[in-house]
Amino acid sequence: MADPSPAPVPQAVLPDASRARPGIELLLVLGVSLGQSAIYSVLSIAEKLTRNVPLNQQTTTINNSVTPDRPWLDLAYQVAGIVFPLVPAMLALYFLQRTGDRRTIGFDLRRPQFDIGWGFALAAGIGIPGLAFYLAARALGFNTTVSPANLSENWWTVPVLVGLAAMNAILEEVVMIGFWFTRARQLAWPVWVVVVSSALVRGSYHLYQGFGGFLGNIVMGLVFGLVYLKVKRIGPLVVTHFLIDFVAFVGYSLAAPYLPWLQGS
Repeated sequence: MADPSPAPVPQAVLPDASRARPGIELLLVLGVSLGQSAIYSVLSIAEKLTRNVPLNQQTTTINNSVTPDRPWLDLAYQVAGIVFPLVPAMLALYFLQRTGDRRTIGFDLRRPQFDIGWGFALAAGIGIPGLAFYLAARALGFNTTVSPANLSENWWTVPVLVGLAAMNAILEEVVMIGFWFTRARQLAWPVWVVVVSSALVRGSYHLYQGFGGFLGNIVMGLVFGLVYLKVKRIGPLVVTHFLIDFVAFVGYSLAAPYLPWLQGS
């Protein structure tokens, strides 16, 4: 009597799922987060360059109020704008957890003093030169004036700006450093390709600010990548990014009325 069980599928025709998976996960996470932002950023700079106004005479506003005449609804929009962008970071952490890689990226509270110490040092080393570079890029005509805090004045304005700074830091460093470096190395990319490609993507989703923002964030991405290779933790990078954005958002909102040059005037 013939064997009723189906014949086995020859292994040669089966896809190597374990090899393809890191690349698929990388594309999916980028597609719902910073890769998507990069595409829209390229479209944004194209739109700015085709205006009849020089780039350095244009203003890019971020962290805007949605319904300033209805503060309670505006707050709801702002909270949603903090929570939902964190979902791709959670997705990346979920993928890393499934493959046992989550603990290796250093996104935890095991070394808080180390993370905070490195974070403050990096923020000082990057933030001050970064501000000088931004001002020079704007003066040379290849960057817009960036207005980073445009929320209406409410009791929740500063807490929301702090939340936005934290969201940016977690999303970008989890995805562009922790997840990117882990999956790219599993794809057998050379280390220099991993570092440079991560920095280029980081710069591309800041193109909406102008070419100064693009170049400045590439440099920041290269520094962050090299630091990560040294310390094997994204904790310090999250702290650094948070501090830079905190100063940019909250500091700008407090200082701009007294420092006209920040607003390009």
